[in-house]
Amino acid sequence: MARSTRTFKSEVDAKLFAMQILSKGLTASAGTLNPHQPKQVVGPSQIESWADPGLGG
Repeated sequence: MARSTRTFKSEVDAKLFAMQILSKGLTASAGTLNPHQPKQVVGPSQIESWADPGLGG
């Protein structure tokens, strides 16, 4: 399986992309880039609740 990294201008754009990836049955993760503080890492087990506003994301 190929791994890819993308950068987005906003968190909303990143969340929309994550939802597209999840809808295809693929695995996704997300996080902030240095030097952004506080650092945030969203692992595959948390990505759906982070990306979906209906689930509190």
